[in-house]
Amino acid sequence: MNRDVRAEAARVVAALLEAQGSLARLLPKAEDKVEERDRALLRELCYGSARTAPRLQLIATKLLRKTPSDSLVSALILLGLYQLEYTRIPDHAAISATVNAARSLKLDRATGLINGVLRNALRERERLQRKLSGNPQFSSMHPAWMQQAIKAAWPVQASEIFRANNTNPPMTLRVNSARISREDYLQQLDETGLSAEACTLSPVGITLLEAVPVGILPGFAEGLVSVQDESAQLAAQLLAPCEGERVLDACAAPGGKSCHLLEQQPAIELSALDIEEERLDRVQENLERCGLSAQLICADAAAPDTWWDGQQYDRILLDAPCSATGVIRRNPDIKLLRRAEDIAELARLQAEILRATWALLKPGGSLLYATCSVLPAENSEVVAAFVAETDDASDNTPQLLHGKSWGEKQVAGMQLLPHNGGGDGFYYALLSKAE
Repeated sequence: MNRDVRAEAARVVAALLEAQGSLARLLPKAEDKVEERDRALLRELCYGSARTAPRLQLIATKLLRKTPSDSLVSALILLGLYQLEYTRIPDHAAISATVNAARSLKLDRATGLINGVLRNALRERERLQRKLSGNPQFSSMHPAWMQQAIKAAWPVQASEIFRANNTNPPMTLRVNSARISREDYLQQLDETGLSAEACTLSPVGITLLEAVPVGILPGFAEGLVSVQDESAQLAAQLLAPCEGERVLDACAAPGGKSCHLLEQQPAIELSALDIEEERLDRVQENLERCGLSAQLICADAAAPDTWWDGQQYDRILLDAPCSATGVIRRNPDIKLLRRAEDIAELARLQAEILRATWALLKPGGSLLYATCSVLPAENSEVVAAFVAETDDASDNTPQLLHGKSWGEKQVAGMQLLPHNGGGDGFYYALLSKAE
């Protein structure tokens, strides 16, 4: 082991720049290559550089004659700029360590370039700040296309969305109500010395005032509690399956919503479907930890003729593939991985899966369409078009939960927006099928 932590961070960031993976997949492998004491720094460098990349890339373009042909060089420059702008690492140490990382990566030819760019960034910091301050990409720290799309969809709320996306997310828990009450679990947290408060919309949600490793949460290994954002916890409430019903969780990985459905109503027949075997392994792990069981199906939700047994479902949860623009604060690499042209293709796929799964729903049944996107093209526009073309479909999304207002009413469904200290951005539409 004993690898250079900045060199490993550069490998991760370079892969992001080349769209060769996500932080969720790349970082665990990188963590295995560095000393345990360096893993917190590795995560900080990777997550921080991804979160601030749109701004740092603008700074880099002003300091470079042309974009480096090697993505590792670009990654090192971003990492160096991040350390200079957003960490307490002394400037000289940040520059020296980043240049040494280039040597570790056998990029000796680029050490002069990296050193020069970072030193110029220090010398010209104030001038660059003045020059770029009016650039929306610089101020929002979102790529230009994404900044424009969010502002067009949410002109009043856009600045708050950007602000929330650029913060560290809260750590929110879902209490397994089949085994313990929220009040009793809050008491256990207090006895453990962990400060927390009850969520507003989710009756089983708890937000910790400070994030902690899951290993120190009382009863986590035994399934008393799971980590799940409050907005995501609303899915089980909205779908509200009844005892004995046949339920499909389409696109189920990593399994948080499947577990919640079973915790809320253990006496359902649940099938959890996902297109990737590796992701279904995560579903199984979560089910086992919580002491739950479900039928796991590895297949394409858009092609039910390859896996469906012909028996219709009483309720379907369709957590559709999306841009994930509502969970950027948890997955800042979305800023680097998503492209403007992705949205139309995702909307096409979402509509295809919605039509396919609707055929599997019993007359009188309910389908909950959900995404973690804040873009109407993936949400209300998809659902409104589907309802308009489908004679037996109607939008019955409630505007109150537990008597409380929630989300922003849309032409179809309801939109939750990310906000500081609260839930992530999520869209829900509860569709009913005529008898």
